[in-house]
Amino acid sequence: MTALDSDARIDTSQRDATIAHLTDRAKFVRRETVRLSAIAGAGHYSATFSCAEILVTLCYHQMRIRPSEPRWADRDRFVMSKGHAAIGWYPILGDLGYFDPALLDDFTRLGSPFGDHPDFRKVPGADFSSGSLGHGLSVCVGMALSARIQGRDFRTYCLLGDGELAEGQVWEAAMAAGHFGLGNLVAIVDRNRLCIDGFTDDVMTVEPIEDRFRAFGWETHRIDGHDLGALLDTFQALPSADHRRPQMIVADTIKGRGVRMMELSLDWHVGNLAGADYDEVMEEIERGLQPLEVER
Repeated sequence: MTALDSDARIDTSQRDATIAHLTDRAKFVRRETVRLSAIAGAGHYSATFSCAEILVTLCYHQMRIRPSEPRWADRDRFVMSKGHAAIGWYPILGDLGYFDPALLDDFTRLGSPFGDHPDFRKVPGADFSSGSLGHGLSVCVGMALSARIQGRDFRTYCLLGDGELAEGQVWEAAMAAGHFGLGNLVAIVDRNRLCIDGFTDDVMTVEPIEDRFRAFGWETHRIDGHDLGALLDTFQALPSADHRRPQMIVADTIKGRGVRMMELSLDWHVGNLAGADYDEVMEEIERGLQPLEVER
């Protein structure tokens, strides 16, 4: 399974194989996040684990891209507005062939192109340099408008954290996207329930997310963001890029999903694993996602 360079989509006979492949790649993302964090001495585990299934579905299946031609004019654009999860995205880019994956062995070290947040001037496959959260959707509005003006049919995808919905700039962008009828813009909110300061709804109420975006002219969808089948179905059902309403996917996730001690924990937004803890977490990731009953 490789990234797409056309508008081809999955058929029924491929579904099980696709889900199996994406399940394997989501494990890969989690393992590499743990490995790269050890190289750096710390890493954003839980915010990356919550969006692992979203990232692999986008990058290995949904987006129209050519890793051998990173600046292909008709490629789909991807903006990781929650840029601190780049530690899980870089391994995907290397795996797809944008660069030699061995370059990640120097992650965050002096001279490495791979920092805690992506720099599009240094990282092949990156379309945006993130830092302080809240800017990504505005940038995506500009990219989507650019496609419309140029008569190109690429889509622009934006991955947002639920905590950054407290940023006013997000809502200015939401209003603009609806006003301009940017049906070629797809935003995904990683609704993992936690931000660095605590439970998102305690810090700043973000619900009802769907109603708020619909009020700005968006079409909305709500799914389990760890359910690969639901992700595939939702992306496949998106209207064509010339549609006149932007698309919002609210993906309900669990921060830290895949490592029980990190799930919905305030202690693992940034952290470091070593020794037996490192080995045990790697083993748990390899076993795959376990049934979960969430209690706050």
